[in-house]
Amino acid sequence: MSRVGKKPVPVPAGVTATVTGQTVKMKGSKGELSYDVPSLVAVAMKDGAIEVQPVNQSKPARSLWGTSRAQIANIAEGVSKGFEKKLEITGVGYRAASQGKVLKLQLGYSHDVNIDVPEGIEIKTPDQTTVEISGIDKQKVGQIAAEIRRWRKPEPYKGKGIKYDGEFIFRKEGKKK
Repeated sequence: MSRVGKKPVPVPAGVTATVTGQTVKMKGSKGELSYDVPSLVAVAMKDGAIEVQPVNQSKPARSLWGTSRAQIANIAEGVSKGFEKKLEITGVGYRAASQGKVLKLQLGYSHDVNIDVPEGIEIKTPDQTTVEISGIDKQKVGQIAAEIRRWRKPEPYKGKGIKYDGEFIFRKEGKKK
């Protein structure tokens, strides 16, 4: 039994949720999102909350049960509060600048790295070594953060690179004479 799937998803205040067939739509102060629930999972509105149940007790249905509930909870949080990821850039000469819908990164390559910001995502650079990514879709926010980080992952000897805010980088000792 899915422990996550058993809990109904409460609809936050200020958010309107509609369930039509296998589609869950939510509209809040930040925007509007929808999720198409797989056919192996049944979804229904009850008492101001959304309940998710597997159609049968097969392994694929039980696998999608908790996943579907988590996706619905993420869109509920996204349209009410939104999601944010922070990246820290460490290294001599490494810097970031946001220019409209393009994020320019200088990461020690012979060229600047230009990353186009997708629709629905907002990227801010409060200073040259911090990148703040925000949006209502948790998957898009995490994906763009991972794509930015992939350009220069933190290395274990000096800690140079792009890391998530609060991420611990295991440091190694260098060569000894």
